[in-house]
Amino acid sequence: MKSLVVYFSAEGRTAGVAKAFAERTGADLFEIRPESPYTAADLNWRNPLARCNREYFGKKDVPVVGSVPGFADYETVWIGFPIWYGCAPNVINTFCKAYDWSGKAVHAFATSGGSGIGKTAEKLQPYLSGAASVDAVLVQDAEALLQAAKEV
Repeated sequence: MKSLVVYFSAEGRTAGVAKAFAERTGADLFEIRPESPYTAADLNWRNPLARCNREYFGKKDVPVVGSVPGFADYETVWIGFPIWYGCAPNVINTFCKAYDWSGKAVHAFATSGGSGIGKTAEKLQPYLSGAASVDAVLVQDAEALLQAAKEV
């Protein structure tokens, strides 16, 4: 079974989890990068005019750089991201809309500074057209993700 770990990381925490998980499981790895990288000011959710707020509340697509070669060949895809507003950041939704998820098992994993996982799987599902299954788990490190992977 061919597996892929894709991730978006704003400040490095999700990247660390994704890279360690991919290495430990032998999965391929792909970083989801926005065309315009986020700055610290962009991520300041306390500022109503910050980019993260404009994107979320404006339901804006966030263009991404590159694409996953051979995406159709993967049966299982792990999608990692930091929780923003109780769901995946818009850059994840934009990435997901670009692919055919038919028949794939999709496992979302999120890192958080304090938010719970909420209804992340349900909110992500509309962007995963045709996915065989979608679930989500909140993790603090790769060990927690490895444990969660044993349970799915």
